Amino acid sequence: MTNSNTGGTSRFPQTPLPWSASRTGRDRGRSRMTNANTGEHIYAHEHPETERRRDGGFTLWFTGLSGSGKTTIAHLVGPQIEERGPIVEYLDGDTVRTHLSKGLGFSKEDRDANIERIGWVAARLTRHGAAVIAAAISPYEETRQKARQLVEEWGTFVVVHVATSVEECSRRDVKGLYEKAFKGEIKGFTGVDDPYEEPSNPEVRIDTEQHEPEESAQLILQHLEERGLIPARVTA
Repeated sequence: MTNSNTGGTSRFPQTPLPWSASRTGRDRGRSRMTNANTGEHIYAHEHPETERRRDGGFTLWFTGLSGSGKTTIAHLVGPQIEERGPIVEYLDGDTVRTHLSKGLGFSKEDRDANIERIGWVAARLTRHGAAVIAAAISPYEETRQKARQLVEEWGTFVVVHVATSVEECSRRDVKGLYEKAFKGEIKGFTGVDDPYEEPSNPEVRIDTEQHEPEESAQLILQHLEERGLIPARVTA
């Protein structure tokens, strides 16, 4: 096949023009998606994946209002899980927004996209036997359920509802975001003028106004032990 730019011969098969009216056999196994912003056509290839997995993978999904204590507790739980064998991977909501979800805003559509991306990555890591710790506000029940469905194809999904009142979150807020939201200076702030849908049936519910972070972490570890997801700590 001749490359019209160089006059040389290309070793790569020619990709069908995305605007072609007819699809050839070379298109099989691809689903076409259109980027409405650029007009570009993207072909999502189906890869030759197997059903193989590494046993023991699970996802611990922390959900709660901004300032509820999700990340604080997650960072106490993670090292203690790793001490018992599993490799821990963190998917923190703020960190993900600086990489995988960079450019997304805070509309419902963008928030859903962010959580679905975290869920997809969590599922892939769970398949490979990792202990995934996801900590994101994830305010909508339907989107959390989508994340659950993705992960449960490969392993266990454990929702930890970090239950903290708006008043307490506001009191802890050193950035003053809640104050600005109450004044109307920030719009669409979860728990103030945008809804937070509490999980209907979380595996673990932590009331951080009743439990200190260290105690909260132990309650979560106890649940994981009871489920057989991590071994019990051996005491001398």
